[in-house]
Amino acid sequence: MKLKVEKFALGPLQTNCYLLVDEEAGRAVVIDPGVNPKPLMKRLEQLEVEAIVLTHAHFDHIGGVDEVRKAKGCPVYLHDAERDWLEDPELNGSKMWPDVGPPISTQPAEFAMDEGMQLKLLGETFLIRHTPGHSPGSVSLICGKHLFCGDVLFRMSVGRTDLRGGSSRELHDSIHRKLFVLGDETTVYPGHGPTTTIGYEKQNNPYV
Repeated sequence: MKLKVEKFALGPLQTNCYLLVDEEAGRAVVIDPGVNPKPLMKRLEQLEVEAIVLTHAHFDHIGGVDEVRKAKGCPVYLHDAERDWLEDPELNGSKMWPDVGPPISTQPAEFAMDEGMQLKLLGETFLIRHTPGHSPGSVSLICGKHLFCGDVLFRMSVGRTDLRGGSSRELHDSIHRKLFVLGDETTVYPGHGPTTTIGYEKQNNPYV
């Protein structure tokens, strides 16, 4: 992947939003625009945005969707298992934590993602793997030796499974059958915290 990867830790939960940039073309893709996206919006001023791609639809990953979509006129991609979550504060969890911020509701995604789909964005091909467990519609995006996996796998940790539609068995299966089959050198860009590699997590992650 020749794209530049920029990270913005957004909102009170410091959710990682990834901006994939083709500097030459002045185009970008946004993965998981979280709450309070002001620094992201400033960066986007000079860029065209091809798409917003959501690894899943929990409130801390979708808080900036409305602002980015309205400013840039770009479509949103989300797995169909969570197609109602963008509109429903109860489903996306924003209603559960009023101290973190107001309820979040935005228009549905324009496009659905599913297992095995190939997204062509910014001249690159992103393979979609459905990786449920943290949430029913969690997906991971693979582009070359780069993996964007939302809240499925973290450095030395894994996503929580006690929220709506979560399953520790499904999460374990997703990690072992979909992610750990990737090369050890694959860089992992998680939804929270620092980057890691598949090889490092195989050797050191106490949860898997």
